[in-house]
Amino acid sequence: MCGIAGIFNTTLNIYPDLEAHLQAMNQIQAHRGPDADKTWIHPDGFTGFGHRRLAIIDLKTGAQPLADGQNVICYNGEIYNYIELKEQLEGFYNFKTQSDTEVILAAYKKWGTDCVNHLRGMFAFAIWDESKKQLFCARDRFGIKPFYYTIVDNIFYFASEAKALLPFLSAIETDLNGLKDYFVFQLCLGDKTLFMNIKQLLPAHILTVRNGQLTTKKYWEVNYTLDWERTEHYFHRRVRELLEDSIRFHLRSDVPIGAYLSGGIDSSLVATLANKYRRQNDFKVFHGKFSLGKEYDESEYAKEVAQKQKFNLLEIDIKSNDFIDNVTKVIYHLDYPAAGPGSFPQYMVSQLAGKNLKVVLGGQGGDEVFGGYARYLLAYFEQCIKGAIDGTLHSGKFIVTYESIIPNLRTLQEYKPLMKEFWSDGLFEDRDRRYFRLISRANTLKEEVNWKVLEPYSAFETFKKVFWSENVEKESYFDSMTHFDFKTLLPALLQVEDRMSMAHGLESRVPILDHPLIEFVATVPSNIKFQNGELKHLLKTTFSDILPPKIVNRKDKMGFPVPFDEWMRGDIREFISDIFSSKKARQREYLNPEFDISSLISKEDRFSRKLWGLLCLELWQQEFHDKANYYQKMTKETCKQAFPP
Repeated sequence: MCGIAGIFNTTLNIYPDLEAHLQAMNQIQAHRGPDADKTWIHPDGFTGFGHRRLAIIDLKTGAQPLADGQNVICYNGEIYNYIELKEQLEGFYNFKTQSDTEVILAAYKKWGTDCVNHLRGMFAFAIWDESKKQLFCARDRFGIKPFYYTIVDNIFYFASEAKALLPFLSAIETDLNGLKDYFVFQLCLGDKTLFMNIKQLLPAHILTVRNGQLTTKKYWEVNYTLDWERTEHYFHRRVRELLEDSIRFHLRSDVPIGAYLSGGIDSSLVATLANKYRRQNDFKVFHGKFSLGKEYDESEYAKEVAQKQKFNLLEIDIKSNDFIDNVTKVIYHLDYPAAGPGSFPQYMVSQLAGKNLKVVLGGQGGDEVFGGYARYLLAYFEQCIKGAIDGTLHSGKFIVTYESIIPNLRTLQEYKPLMKEFWSDGLFEDRDRRYFRLISRANTLKEEVNWKVLEPYSAFETFKKVFWSENVEKESYFDSMTHFDFKTLLPALLQVEDRMSMAHGLESRVPILDHPLIEFVATVPSNIKFQNGELKHLLKTTFSDILPPKIVNRKDKMGFPVPFDEWMRGDIREFISDIFSSKKARQREYLNPEFDISSLISKEDRFSRKLWGLLCLELWQQEFHDKANYYQKMTKETCKQAFPP
């Protein structure tokens, strides 16, 4: 786990101040790698890499950038099958280190750009190929590790974090299409970012720069080709085998490993299985809570698992003062406004974990892969009603009947405001419009946002391209919904996972996101994954024997609940008002001139993310746009002053 950066003059002419600029990028990303700070410069001075290292595997000889004759690599992540690949490549390649980094170099030498299809893990890397005068870059299948890039005057720049690219832009501006995506989804679709002229390399894509030409190509896709021949017992057995296999691979490390433990099924399962195979004497797990009543305190569930497994449970009680002291740091480390306020407590829990070890396991991906969001149930419930009225309820294999779904509707108990808003218009429209309506936040921002400046781009048209993807069978509403979230929401949440952990020099691993497991789950019919409308039915029934019933049978799990609405009416109200009080804040072009923060605070309900979304956006503007002059300081010393680690 590290921070990577690079500069490539595509004309092959000397790039002035290459070392200083790479050092500046390293300094901006210093938090990602506190163990080492190194650069590599091409002898002809037209390209180079920067690297900040967090040492996890091969502590002695795993330093980067790593050169091997014609090729040089700069890499962030973990290749969990590096031992097996090394054995496979032993006769072909003369290894000099024990690192997974060198295994990527060997794989590239053997298979070229197809090496990515042999890698199992999380990664973002760049390889300079001297023989081809080519830069080859790749990102893992799910987007666990980040990769941002920009091109300015024929110079290709890349980095793990977008902020490291800002010094090279002629101006720091907001991408308005990305901004419209943000207002609708609280994330950007496709390769857009909120920074004009900065793109992200999409998950499961490779990028090459050669002869002045940049090309990108998708190398992997998950295909929802459903297996109607197998029994439910078979699916349970294979899911168990594959997840346990993933856990074993994700435990490879030369330093101790711990885990997050939220009290939900995903983190509880990952921690429990890790404890089964790691067998550390002191397996530490980390939990964050808010002492404001049961609706914000899930520690009883975390304690239930910790006591059963004899974990060393470390907790942090998060206060409103912590929010005031750290929310600006959260936005700085995120690079962009975040999808939901859970990024703040994640930052605090990661800080606790980072003080105790270097590697943690998390349960990210379980909701998108196995269907854990209550909105899936709500959308399906509407379709059940429509099917019952139209007389089509029992036709086809993909329908969950309203008779079977009723016992699970208690899950929606806390979502009455969402249901009221969802059914306020457009009832029984086509499935794409209904799911778009369910996840879109645009309707709640009619008064605050000046939508005219964001025209004519259509977020819905971009949404449809993902929702009706060719790799998903059109009849399966459940798979269409989960696939959209898998392709869009999950990478946004992984951005939070990466940034909040790396802010504290901590590596976060996500074993549920292992491609053999994901490929298999995509073949499971939705009437098994979502049987009788039970969220995460397949995962729960598969592992009900090793988890406490209190965890398996929970109906009230709501992610990482944050008392943002309670705080903003009390302890942090003045703090929020001050953020929006400046002249610049009141004159953002995307806001209506009549925008009144005091009125919004008073009207905000518990489940609305309206104020959170606008607050994050304003903090982002202040941190990056209003301080644009800081990012023009290019020497290492000035970067130390402007961006302390």
